[in-house]
Amino acid sequence: MLITIKFSILLALIIMIMMLTLMMISKKSIINLQSMSPFECGYNPMSKKRLPLSIHFFLIAIIFLIFDIEIVIILPTVSVMKFTLIKFLSITLFMFLFILLLGLYYEWYNGLLNWTN
Repeated sequence: MLITIKFSILLALIIMIMMLTLMMISKKSIINLQSMSPFECGYNPMSKKRLPLSIHFFLIAIIFLIFDIEIVIILPTVSVMKFTLIKFLSITLFMFLFILLLGLYYEWYNGLLNWTN
């Protein structure tokens, strides 16, 4: 057991030394002003004027969040199926999906899903 502990400590030290060595070797030696500046959504931080993002970008982000939350809500229902009545669970899921499909139809009808105008 003592040999295993010594071997584990030795292995951890070797891995740590290798990681530090690789970090020092792979570090960039050429630093320019453009790569050191913060990147903010495609804006050029060196210019004075800022162009606003398209509202369509924000609508697509909201649509993504809505469907992401949908997955978070629907996935746990598989584990709840053992503890609830199937009738009430299916009614709840169908109503939830109906509301989401109604929202998707509204977005499609108003042209929010078209990337180009």
